[in-house]
Amino acid sequence: MMALALSWLEDWRALVPFVLAAVVVMGSPGPSTISLAAVGAAFGFRRSLGYAAGLVAGTTTVLFAIALGMATLLGALPGVVPVLAAAAGLYILYLAFDIATAPPLDRGGRGRGEAAAPSFIGGFLLALANPKAWLAITAVFTSTSVVSSADWKDAAIKTAVLAAMIVIIHLAWLLAGTGLSRLLHDPLGARLTNVTLALLLVASLIAPLL
Repeated sequence: MMALALSWLEDWRALVPFVLAAVVVMGSPGPSTISLAAVGAAFGFRRSLGYAAGLVAGTTTVLFAIALGMATLLGALPGVVPVLAAAAGLYILYLAFDIATAPPLDRGGRGRGEAAAPSFIGGFLLALANPKAWLAITAVFTSTSVVSSADWKDAAIKTAVLAAMIVIIHLAWLLAGTGLSRLLHDPLGARLTNVTLALLLVASLIAPLL
């Protein structure tokens, strides 16, 4: 799909500002990205893959919905947005508590005890309910045109590129978190780091309200 979409591109230079905008807007710290780094640090790479896959799948679903014009429909239903924001906020608070209380990892990257890492479904639902995902993807998707000859080709190329960017951005945040986890096998250091990341996650929820 992506190879076919890119074959329609008239000028590769038009893609550069679009990709840069995607990196800055979609890759910046937010509830999903910070939560993924925090989960990676608290539970290790392998145990975090399900949650990461859920975030990618959910964010890609948001992308497809925006590409199909559903963001306009969502905006026409003002009561839906606060409900989504409240649902995302509650899950983020639960996730922050889960991360703050996660046991330290052992040398094999496994948490001591029976603490369960966040699931695929949790990541998927958070991505769907995350207002930043809708706002950021809408902003990037509508910010520039990469093909002027046909709107459907323009939409197809931008959808394909952003789908790839979603995977890359989430993988980068997961690797950042798990890279940090390798340095934190000391119980006190791990606890302080997990609590700090949990507080950052809560801050990402509160900051837009200030």
